Amino acid sequence: MGSIVALAGQVGGAKLAEGLYRMRGSGLSVIANTGDDYEHLGLMFSPDIDTLLYTLSGIAAHDSGWEPEHESHAVSDMLRLLGGPTRPILGDRSLAAPILRTEGLRADRSLTQVTLGLARNLGIEARVLPMSNDPVRTYVATEEGSVTFQDYFMELGCEPRVTGFQYAGAADARISDEVLDALHAEDLEAVIICPANPYHVIRPILEIEGMAALLRKRGAPVIAVSPIVGGRALKGSAGKIMLELGREVSARSVAMEYLRLIDGFVMDHEDEALAEGIAASGMSVLTARTIMRSLEDRVTLAATVLEFAATVRRRKLEDSEI
Repeated sequence: MGSIVALAGQVGGAKLAEGLYRMRGSGLSVIANTGDDYEHLGLMFSPDIDTLLYTLSGIAAHDSGWEPEHESHAVSDMLRLLGGPTRPILGDRSLAAPILRTEGLRADRSLTQVTLGLARNLGIEARVLPMSNDPVRTYVATEEGSVTFQDYFMELGCEPRVTGFQYAGAADARISDEVLDALHAEDLEAVIICPANPYHVIRPILEIEGMAALLRKRGAPVIAVSPIVGGRALKGSAGKIMLELGREVSARSVAMEYLRLIDGFVMDHEDEALAEGIAASGMSVLTARTIMRSLEDRVTLAATVLEFAATVRRRKLEDSEI
């Protein structure tokens, strides 16, 4: 079996990453979005990295995968009592990773080094890799002005109408050596774009200078999994953002966001009627059960996606020989 690279963030992306991890273990590298990273009270927070760490290590809360299980909020309660900020609400156990991350960065360790250390201490054999060690910040352009995604999400509650996105620093950010090693691996079998918001999770990764070109050049099949099922986002603000950007809220819209990058697209059985139209754009399409309510669902979807990737890879080889 070859190695797998996944692009991921949010709870949905982490769920599929866990399924891939259960199948491939140390053969998996997950490139995590860091465009939503932020500093608060002097600490460096990396929401998507931490969601992946909690999920892959098996300690994520069942109904809130962005924090560890058995979370409490005594620190946030005390901050409020002392007149400190009331948002974001900080979980007590969730503070450990930002504290150690901040300490590591101040000691001149890279974000990748810090993240790999945290993963190792949690017993994770897969490599969780920030998309870059250089800072990239996703800004949401709204009718009320441009704000960081963190402010859009936490302070504004995703309420302002979205008119566009900017990825500050992406053009100058360097792909880390560890990400390059994963993508240049001789046994690279597939690149999987996990189900996550295309605009503030996946696009920042692809906006890193040279990333999209490298994915296309490598030759391994690139497969995306839709976060939209039956015209709705299972979690988060993707559906609202699509509407406000003038897109149809559908799996088809997600597929078109990745046009000319992906070789295959996986969407839920509920959207089977869209398959023919998406396939007409030149990508292979598979319908499957994509809603992941259990660990078994995650592993089953991962197996389905990898089998589909193998099929797409064989087709590409056959086409190149003609």
